[in-house]
Amino acid sequence: MIKRIIFLTIICLGFQSFAQKKVKVDGVATVVGKNIVLDSEIAAFKQELIQQSGGKIEITDCEMLEQIMNRKLLAHHAVIDSVIVSEAEINSNVQRKMDYFIQQLGSEEKMLDLYGFDKRKELKDELYRVEKEGLLISRMQQKLTSDIDITPEEVKRYYNSLIEENNLPEIGAEIELSQIVIDVKPSEDETQRIINRLKEIKKEVLEEGANFKMKAILYSDDPGVTQNSGFYTIERNSPFVKEFKEAAFSLEVGEVSEPFKSDFGYHIVIVEKIKGKERDVRHILMQPKVDDDVLDKVEDSLTKIRVDILKLKINFEDAVLKYSNDKSTRLSKGALVNSLSGDSHFDLTRMDPELYAKVSNLKAGEISNVFYEETREGKKMYKIILLKSKTEVHTADISIDYVKIQNLALQKKKTETIEKWAKKNIKDTYIKINDRFLDCSFKENWTKK
Repeated sequence: MIKRIIFLTIICLGFQSFAQKKVKVDGVATVVGKNIVLDSEIAAFKQELIQQSGGKIEITDCEMLEQIMNRKLLAHHAVIDSVIVSEAEINSNVQRKMDYFIQQLGSEEKMLDLYGFDKRKELKDELYRVEKEGLLISRMQQKLTSDIDITPEEVKRYYNSLIEENNLPEIGAEIELSQIVIDVKPSEDETQRIINRLKEIKKEVLEEGANFKMKAILYSDDPGVTQNSGFYTIERNSPFVKEFKEAAFSLEVGEVSEPFKSDFGYHIVIVEKIKGKERDVRHILMQPKVDDDVLDKVEDSLTKIRVDILKLKINFEDAVLKYSNDKSTRLSKGALVNSLSGDSHFDLTRMDPELYAKVSNLKAGEISNVFYEETREGKKMYKIILLKSKTEVHTADISIDYVKIQNLALQKKKTETIEKWAKKNIKDTYIKINDRFLDCSFKENWTKK
């Protein structure tokens, strides 16, 4: 039970840590509406916040409890206000998270064992509950703050208040990057060889009685095959590639698909069991090999493009449009987007180590050497990266950090709006706090004294 609470708390917060410590479960800390808060939930939230801040944050159990109660208050009133979250969205998020943890831990059995669940359905049901609550909280926050905007004058006042309080934040070193990507594609002969081999395996299974599971272990290029032998349980809204789901749901039990292509390579799939909306399937993935001479040709072609850019025969942005194969960045002139912040700026201290190594020594306007990269799916490519801009560590300055200061000011205004809403709705919400926390100095009147 302890492991479950900690694990689900982390999922609710969106954290992806696997380092949990055993926490004594003392019971119910508080009840907000129909939502309960367990003592172990407080400890887990606190532990994760400390870990995520690198030990820099100091927070008491009372402060942690109030943060959690605010979340429970939002979830409770989201239900009262009929805030809608779709079943498909919840199930998709749950499946994605389960797939992530299976990938990290190596197998479903290890995941269930680590987090104290005996059955997949038990974990899935708990994740469903937590995911639904998280979405309700998020949607309720959006509902309360969707109309909030901030004027330039408010941004300026906020900035001046930070100056007066001697509380201007430090902005870390940041860079903006653009890339040109040239894919490395196998020859037609090699692709046909893979398709023919998959057809042979299908024939061996259906006509000669060969064991599909053993074939997957022997021949599949799926990196998870050593743990799962190519086996997956999927639903229509599972986060598998479209081609994989289409093949799986077009088959009856015991049928084997024709070879089909996805971003991962070429597959064949067999359906082993149909369980309502779920299907137990097993697949074999094969990825065409790329000869060294093909690799060399692609590397040479990108090297020539790089030289042409340096000699000003073509600018980088035009070269992106003319040559780059990367769909996600081609139309944005090669600009990379930071998945954490959603904008084009990368904090040098939080970058992927491999990417950092390739660009950290570049100056603004410089281009990296040509380098090879291969994705988890087995996709091969060569890249060059342009360092578009670079700012060093500095104290926030409204003249160069206006957008960041604007976002901080807007977030503060939204937070104050939610706090004002909470103050009003605490009065009309059933709240029961364990005697051990009645002496806490909460910001809001949770005890209703």
